[in-house]
Amino acid sequence: MEKSKEKISGKIFDYQVFKKIMAFAKKYKLEFAISVISVLLLAILGAVNPLLIQKIIDVYLADKNWEMLLNFSLIMFAVLLGEVIFQFLFIFYANWLGQNVVNDIRVKLFDDLVKFKMSFFNKQPVGKLVTRVVSDIETIESIFSQGLFTIISDLLKMFVIAGVMVYINWKLALIVFALLPILIYATRLFQKAMKFAFQDVRAQVANLNTFVQERLTGMAIIQLFTREKIEYEKFKEINNKHKKAWIKTVWYNSIFFPVAEVLPSIATGLIVWYGGLQAISDSSIKPGAIISFIMMITMLFRPLRQIADKFTSLQMGMVAADRVFDVLENNDEEWDEGKIVKENIEGKITIKNLHFSYIKDEEVIKGIDIEVLPGETVAIVGATGAGKSTIINLLNRFYAVNKGVIEIDDIPINEYKLHELREHIAVVLQTVFLFSDTIYNNITLKNPNISREQVIKAAKEIGIHDFIMSLPNNYDYNVKERGVMLSSGQRQLIAFLRASVSNPSILILDEATSSIDSHSEILIQEATEKITNNRTSIVIAHRLATIKKADKIVVMDKGLIVEQGTHAELLEKGGYYSKLYNIQFLQKEAS
Repeated sequence: MEKSKEKISGKIFDYQVFKKIMAFAKKYKLEFAISVISVLLLAILGAVNPLLIQKIIDVYLADKNWEMLLNFSLIMFAVLLGEVIFQFLFIFYANWLGQNVVNDIRVKLFDDLVKFKMSFFNKQPVGKLVTRVVSDIETIESIFSQGLFTIISDLLKMFVIAGVMVYINWKLALIVFALLPILIYATRLFQKAMKFAFQDVRAQVANLNTFVQERLTGMAIIQLFTREKIEYEKFKEINNKHKKAWIKTVWYNSIFFPVAEVLPSIATGLIVWYGGLQAISDSSIKPGAIISFIMMITMLFRPLRQIADKFTSLQMGMVAADRVFDVLENNDEEWDEGKIVKENIEGKITIKNLHFSYIKDEEVIKGIDIEVLPGETVAIVGATGAGKSTIINLLNRFYAVNKGVIEIDDIPINEYKLHELREHIAVVLQTVFLFSDTIYNNITLKNPNISREQVIKAAKEIGIHDFIMSLPNNYDYNVKERGVMLSSGQRQLIAFLRASVSNPSILILDEATSSIDSHSEILIQEATEKITNNRTSIVIAHRLATIKKADKIVVMDKGLIVEQGTHAELLEKGGYYSKLYNIQFLQKEAS
């Protein structure tokens, strides 16, 4: 497992990340304002009751003023009711705001992901991206519901309480304030430690998700090669790292919270001792002041302790947000959108001096030239690694070319709007991916412009209609994840039908018959002749017998074109193609 290379910041509060998050909250100004106002009023109302209690005990109870006692009791009730109302408003709107911001960020992230180049996905484990889209984004919500507003409320409450303490009795206030620096210092150490601890936690969660996702996807390989015990031991190691990361946070909590709890108790004891002595000796401090101070000590120290706890939630949200914005701001993986939109494409393809490498200085395409005229069927053949499929990837703009140009209808493909370009190209790949959905939805990919009648008509032409009708729910049969309910040949036929109903200007078959049975191959060959007629088609073939009727065959080896011509012309030359064909023919005879 690759070690995490997450950047670690020692900042307790990252303003730049917070600013990016708040940019998503701008359109929810009313809800944001309600949350802030509720926080402010909660801070003020929280400090009113101790002051009222001090007045009631020292003034109205001492004077036996029952009328004022009743009035102040009603005021206390009104204050408590106000706290309940504003607490409700705060909890509801802070969480509402957090969930809407999370929703908007997740939509933006997914929108960006589906537009990234294939090179991005080649470098990023799927489990890591799933962590970003799901759990990391969900953690951002805590910034609003448990972090930012609560911290603001607690800080305001502390300042108001401190002011009330000084107003009631500055000597008692000094006793309490003397213990605050200890808690503040401990809180700061705790915040810094937890920031690093939670960065480690998030990294280990991503590693765990990546490992589990890959092993579940490749479970057949694990069982076929009896790697259950090996993978079990690897999982134990990764899971142990995940456990240790969480235990580190538990360790910091175990140290900090007992310290945070004992300090208010010490403060309370000092207030009772000193205040009691003063009350007995000279009555300069009255019982109401002592009782109100005991209440306010909790109100002063607990928010400071909770701030540390809330800062943990805030920091978790910040760390998660930083990781999400790393993906959102990955501009290198976004395509430069072209401007040209053409309703009709004739299908002329021109490749000039094309160079490309997946890894720097390791070219897989080494300066080739190919021309495909409208309506032509051109086959590209060659050994594995010759660069055949790479040409298809570049034609679909999955990757950017290093040098040279690819044109469609004499226009460089990077000048077309990407979405429009791909709408004119249909591809059938060697490995077929089907979604966990119905056969009909996997064929149309929920394109509203493709009707069920069109699908059925195309299926009948290909010869797959009877097979589909034999399944439970026929076209509404759910193929499950990756199409596991169908054979590889059946999945290939579904993919071929998917390409056919899109009515493309350019059709690409990338090893489309290499992994299917003879019966399915016959069906596809018959269908191929129909849909490639008068349509520009590129066929990458492993079985050379399937491309005899191609208008032109391009033979590649190690990223270069070594031969071009028709099937008959290339056999007559007795070159590279002829050798490949004869080897396959002899193998077929032997079998």
